[in-house]
Amino acid sequence: MSLPTIEIETAPNPTASVIVMHGLGADGNDFVPIAKELDLGDVGPVRFVFPSAPSMPVSINGGYPMPAWYDIFAPDLVRREDEPGLRHSRDAIEALIAQEKARGIPAGRIVLMGFSQGCAMALMTGLRHPERLAGIVGLSGYLPLAATTEAERHPANQSTPVFLAHGTQDGVVVLPRALDTRAALERLGYAVEWHDYPMAHSVCLEEIADLGAFLQRVLG
Repeated sequence: MSLPTIEIETAPNPTASVIVMHGLGADGNDFVPIAKELDLGDVGPVRFVFPSAPSMPVSINGGYPMPAWYDIFAPDLVRREDEPGLRHSRDAIEALIAQEKARGIPAGRIVLMGFSQGCAMALMTGLRHPERLAGIVGLSGYLPLAATTEAERHPANQSTPVFLAHGTQDGVVVLPRALDTRAALERLGYAVEWHDYPMAHSVCLEEIADLGAFLQRVLG
């Protein structure tokens, strides 16, 4: 599966890449305005890559087709998971990482980032990637296929910094799901930077500032 992408470069000849996966029903345009708000001047030229997931019927929405990384069967998100869909999208995101490497950006200068379903994909892909990445960012999401993570994770990213942020009033991916994710990653020894904000299933200015500081640290 080849994903259509939007690309933004903060300056010519990028030396780092941030691959950003959108949430359910959105597309690659969704996080373009937020990326433009990030102050990464100290990092050097950065390429933001915003892929769009393919449209597919989503069970929780009555089978209505929409952009999605995988199917969702129930509000709890994890009791029954679309493992084939998750793994198929992971392969597509791996292809984006390979593309950035082919363009001269080493894995250690690549950040995987995602919101909601995109967060699930960033975590799933990043923890299994066979080369160390610069960082993994999960916004308002959760860890998919949690039961297989320990067996499938790659030691190359054991020390990769992980940024998790969530709204305390999130009614889509409820806060306990995110807290379970943080606990699972910490049990496996990952360095998790946790932030929560008094917001719903969205992004806030304070979060953008915290994210910018994280990206400056891991890419600086």
